[in-house]
Amino acid sequence: LHALDRLLETGEPTVIDLAGLPFGPGQRDERDARLGEGELSAERNAHGPSHIRETAFPGVWWLEHRNTTGAVVGRYIEITNAPDILRSQDADVAAGRARLGESLETQEANQ
Repeated sequence: LHALDRLLETGEPTVIDLAGLPFGPGQRDERDARLGEGELSAERNAHGPSHIRETAFPGVWWLEHRNTTGAVVGRYIEITNAPDILRSQDADVAAGRARLGESLETQEANQ
């Protein structure tokens, strides 16, 4: 609740590293059930798959990162409007723009 309040008041996101928290028997399942599943989910593949999904509470996201062999390398809850991992990096946008421009030039040349 405090993290959602901070997000609403200041726009500041919060990341909770679940590996750093001690959970007793059944507590993980209880936490997962309480947070539930929301409307959005996404996958990203860079150095292994990452699974991103919204919980039943907008602004609260599950993130799980795996390496190329499938081992979990990180599990997080992010309290944010949209997880940073889903945002395009400026260098990637520039590279995509260049490819789109080349594609359009090729299309025009072939018409």
